[in-house]
Order: sequence, then structure tokens, then C-alpha cells
Amino acid sequence: MPDLPPSTAIVTGAGSGIGRAVAQRLALEGHDIVVVDRTAECAQETVRLLTDAGYTARAVVMDITNEADTQALISETENLRVLVNNAGIFNTRDFDELTTDDLRTMNEVNLVAMFTLCQQASRVLPEGGRIVNLASRAAFGARNCAHYVASKAGVVGLTKALALELAENHITVNAIAPGVIATDMLLERAEGLEGLRVQQPTGKLGTPEHIAHAVAFFVDARADYITGQILVVDGGRSVGGSATF
Repeated sequence: MPDLPPSTAIVTGAGSGIGRAVAQRLALEGHDIVVVDRTAECAQETVRLLTDAGYTARAVVMDITNEADTQALISETENLRVLVNNAGIFNTRDFDELTTDDLRTMNEVNLVAMFTLCQQASRVLPEGGRIVNLASRAAFGARNCAHYVASKAGVVGLTKALALELAENHITVNAIAPGVIATDMLLERAEGLEGLRVQQPTGKLGTPEHIAHAVAFFVDARADYITGQILVVDGGRSVGGSATF
């Protein structure tokens, strides 16, 4: 069997949670990893975990809303074949309390920065390149976070538009829409976990590894006929109905 060509994957927000799990899974699949995070300590810890396991990884500490920095990230990454846009922000607020600044800030991180990274990466990705964006089940509607819903709905639309535009370059663009995932941030709200769990048809919360597995599916070379798709990973919650009879 011939050796596979060198492949590097950039994973944003890879200092913890879903991003770290994605970085670990893609390293297992044979990719060198660029760990992007705004917190140096978190990024370096992910790199340590990867290198201790025998994988190749480096940390880039940056604000993804800085276009000059993202351009440098793309241009300085050799053998780039995969971009996973995982970094994002979330907070809740009643609609009548939201300001236009709240909406702008949410979109700047969750949508505009993703747009910029996708555009810059698309100019250097080879045939067979992969872009995977992290949307959210909230993109299809949720209470008390209209600004977040709008930003993630934008991610869904951007993913579909780019899938069409980049298809002629044989670059696929897909998105994952996670439901309730047991990250450290969620686990800090221990008092509400049981209520969240029983709302899931599967009777359990998702894990970062569930999302990492979905990302790896889209990145796989055998997924070259799949593009513009939004894979909802939420334990069946988006289907509707009741988890009990």
C-alpha cells in the first residue's frame, strides 16, 4: 500500500471540549494537528496530550476574529488538507434584552471569523480538501438566545453555499449540529444535568467524542460524495415527540 500524502488539520477552539476531542480523533486518523485556541495554557495542554501519544501537533494562540492572524495561520500551515471550524461563543439572554452589539459580537466570532477562515483555506486546499463547520441544533430554533440561533443559522447557510462553490475544486464542506454535549462548561451546571438527560430520546447526554466521530466521518476520503450536509448529533432530540410513552 502506498504511503498517504502528508496531511495537516487545523482545529479551532481545540484547547478543550469538543475541539480537543476532534484534534485527538483526527490525529488518530493520521493527520498532523494545528491546535488553535485563544488560551495558551489550554492549547498547550492539548498539544501535550497529542505529542505524549506519539502524534505531531503544534499550538497557535490567537483570536480568530483577527483577519491578519488567520491569514498567517493558513499561509504558514504546510500540507493543509482539513479545516475544522469549532471555535465559538455562547450565552443566553431574553430577546427583549438583547442589543445589536450582542448580535454583532456573536456573529463576529461564530460566523464572520468562520467565513474568513473558509475563504482563506479554500485558496490553498488541494483537491480532496475538507472543511467541517460546527453549527448547532439551535440553528433550527431555540429560546433565550436569538443572537446565537441567528449566528448558527448563518453557519448552516454558509456551509451549503460554500459546498456548491467549492465543489468544482473537489473540496467538500459540511457541518455538524450538536445537541446537548457534556463538556466541562455544561458539567459545571450539575443541578440541571438530570433534567437535560431525560429530555433526550436516547436517555443520555452526548460527549465530545460523539462529535469528533461525526467530524472524522466527513473528513474521511470515502466521504467525497457528501457535501453541503448538516449532520445533527443530538440523541434524537430534534426529531420531536416525547422521550417517554
